[in-house]
Amino acid sequence: MPAAHPSVSRRLLHRRAFDVQVFARDDGQFDVEAGLTDTKTHEVPLAGEARQAGDPIHEMRLLLTVDAQLTITAATSQTLWMPYAGACDAHGNAYARLVGLNLMKGFRQAVQERLGGTRGCTHLTELCQVLPTAVIQAMAGSVIDTREGDGDGNPPFQLDRCHALRRDGPTVAKFYPRWHLPADAATVS
Repeated sequence: MPAAHPSVSRRLLHRRAFDVQVFARDDGQFDVEAGLTDTKTHEVPLAGEARQAGDPIHEMRLLLTVDAQLTITAATSQTLWMPYAGACDAHGNAYARLVGLNLMKGFRQAVQERLGGTRGCTHLTELCQVLPTAVIQAMAGSVIDTREGDGDGNPPFQLDRCHALRRDGPTVAKFYPRWHLPADAATVS
């Protein structure tokens, strides 16, 4: 495992950047603009041509609209930079198949079923995987109640979804005392 601060000199070869931005719309829905960009620090041959250092190898975007329940109501993609022009971007509007999926209910598995492998672009399909947590984070505390839970008496959605927010743990005891469970009563998923 590499050290957090390596003791040997090193040089950056490749960078993959994800960017997800969520915008509230005046009609009560939300636009999600997600991007994936790959760059290299050196020239590389791609499809018989040289791609210069710093020029994207991949630059792709997913553009979604979601409602307040996190169901996708519109979806499309853009491929701006790619290794194989005319092939990488020839998937048509495959990502329109995201319409109807809910980001909180089986989204990642449904993406693989609809767009995995040759049914979509590897990079755009990978980008889909970061959408649930990014969009939930954007809406947490405003659209999604992260304090009191739902109207059916269920706890806030984020409890028991990570080690820090175990219902039998000290964080929940301190910040969500209403929802804290003794260690022997908690059900950890």
